[in-house]
Amino acid sequence: MSKEFVDVLVIGAGPSGCVSSSYLKNNNVSVKVVEKTQFPRLVVGESLIPRVMDHFDEAGLFPALDKMGFEKKLGARFLRGDEVCIFDFSNKFGEGWDWTWQVPRADFDNTLAQEVINKGIDLEFETEVIDIQFDGTNSVTTVRNKDGKTKEIHAKFVIDSSGYGRVLPRLLDLEKPSKLSPHSAIFSHVNDINRAPGEEGTLISFDIIETEVWLWVIPFSNGNTSVGIVGPTEYIDRLSENGDPAEALKKAISLSDYYVKRFGDVEFIFEPKHLKDYSCSVKSLFGDGFALTGNASEFLDPVFSSGMAFATESGMLAAKLALRQLNGEKIDWQKEYSDYILYGVDVFTTYVKEWYTGNLQELFFHQPENPDVKKKICAVLAGYVWNKDNPFVKKHDTVIKNLANLIKLEKQEQQNQA
Repeated sequence: MSKEFVDVLVIGAGPSGCVSSSYLKNNNVSVKVVEKTQFPRLVVGESLIPRVMDHFDEAGLFPALDKMGFEKKLGARFLRGDEVCIFDFSNKFGEGWDWTWQVPRADFDNTLAQEVINKGIDLEFETEVIDIQFDGTNSVTTVRNKDGKTKEIHAKFVIDSSGYGRVLPRLLDLEKPSKLSPHSAIFSHVNDINRAPGEEGTLISFDIIETEVWLWVIPFSNGNTSVGIVGPTEYIDRLSENGDPAEALKKAISLSDYYVKRFGDVEFIFEPKHLKDYSCSVKSLFGDGFALTGNASEFLDPVFSSGMAFATESGMLAAKLALRQLNGEKIDWQKEYSDYILYGVDVFTTYVKEWYTGNLQELFFHQPENPDVKKKICAVLAGYVWNKDNPFVKKHDTVIKNLANLIKLEKQEQQNQA
């Protein structure tokens, strides 16, 4: 069996893996990337949030992405019947990027991967990890290519950015049930022939069908739009009597008064994908000689597009800490990596939970708007969930619920007076 020797092995060539490997290459680290699939490939997670732009910029990947002309995302719109709430990323609490992109992930991820290759990084597609053994922080990873040939990759550190492949969690028995209740999604792309001109047609929107059920609409610059339905798994399963994803998604679109005219008669570009019980977690984000990043560790929910932000945040941080460790520093992975990443996960987990309780929706649609509250929530939606100067970050576990209860009491008092 042939052998290769590198400083860092990165498993997965998605955004997290590309950010990690690019940063390491920029710092003269010997790095190799193995990717199970062949790019371009279809994957969910098409709406980004501004925090990711910091990582693409720092990794030196922004120029290649910017040339692609992806649809700019300046904010997000939430709909509930006749009620509308729009967040503008330029009007948020604290510093940070004011925009990001809405992207067909097949094109986006392929652009990242090709730029990584252009940097001189050894990236092997259609190469699957089948075994890994650790000796302290050193590891021997056995991979198999599309021709069935195997080889060993010896590395001083491994970054698992394998996404839903969750390579190390499976091989090392690190899987753990999510703290979130079971939700599922069905999505596809359409040729958006009925798109309205200007911002009205291109702004990402979340249309609330019921408190726990919502439709996503993500327009792309190529004229196509991603449409998906999200809700409790039991609800999604009931949308189609025979379990047909296309029938289920068409039924979901018909439930939207706002979007049924735009998408009701439009054909799907590909057979809708059904993502069942998508939330996942792990027992630990790291171990001797490895770190888990992105969806290989935690995935919450698509409602606030946090997936890519955690992928690039964890990918960048894992690469930085691995570099320091390779240079002889002793790294406290619990404090510097796990505690940090999980703080952001906890903040977004609160927002996801409070979205599905309806409490966050109360804040979004309350009139008159409170500009200060809206700015602070906007910063969270932009992905700046580590800024503890923001009380909606620091007190995330209480502030939403408390404000929602005040709004409900106010409504009750108004009804009693009527």
